[in-house]
Amino acid sequence: MSDPLPYDVEAWEVVRQVPDLRVATFTLAEGQCVPWHIHTEVSDKFFCLEGTLEVEHPEGMTSAELAVGESYEVPPGTPHRAKGKDGGRVRFLIVQGIGHYDFVPVEV
Repeated sequence: MSDPLPYDVEAWEVVRQVPDLRVATFTLAEGQCVPWHIHTEVSDKFFCLEGTLEVEHPEGMTSAELAVGESYEVPPGTPHRAKGKDGGRVRFLIVQGIGHYDFVPVEV
């Protein structure tokens, strides 16, 4: 694993990381979520592996609901959070790049 996360998840693993690009898997248990945040430079490309993944944006922006095998990309500077549909368990792969990774919490 890389640096500790600033939020709780059931499991996560960095699959590969090179300068300016990271690929990781996340498992969120029931009730867990990746909280509201933005990234200054990198986009998040989500790939749902198990369950149904919700990638939410603030009110007025279109959110995404991903079934297994579907993907969705969040551009840099866009507020978002990720969770299982209806608070359920979900597993996903995420590609983060290209650029310097940061996790900037935001209030929504």
